[in-house]
Amino acid sequence: MKVKAHEIRTKPKTELLKQLEDLKTELAQLRVAKQTGGAASKLCKIKIVRRSIARVLTVLNMKEKNNLRKLYKGKKNIPLDLRPRTTKKRRNALTYVQKNLKTVKAAKMARRYPRRKFAIMMEPKEAKA
Repeated sequence: MKVKAHEIRTKPKTELLKQLEDLKTELAQLRVAKQTGGAASKLCKIKIVRRSIARVLTVLNMKEKNNLRKLYKGKKNIPLDLRPRTTKKRRNALTYVQKNLKTVKAAKMARRYPRRKFAIMMEPKEAKA
């Protein structure tokens, strides 16, 4: 029995767990049939059942992760697997606010000696042809 992903997504968690259990028992029976020399139709069904189990597990994990994302939305600390997966450089980079912070001494100097404003504007030099 091939399982469709869009059908699984609509089912509740309890139903999915029951379906997973059924698929696993079916797979065990098929493996026994393989060892005892079962029909070829049963042997080629092993692949289908294994993939169906994978689909059910994938949907279960996706649902769990989505629920966790909703739970941790807006919180300060988020588990590592829910954080955006970018490069290590970007994850460890300073935030915009941290980057623009100044030391006390630098802030005093900026207050004492603000940038000077000039009345005239420099004209760009003409490029030589």
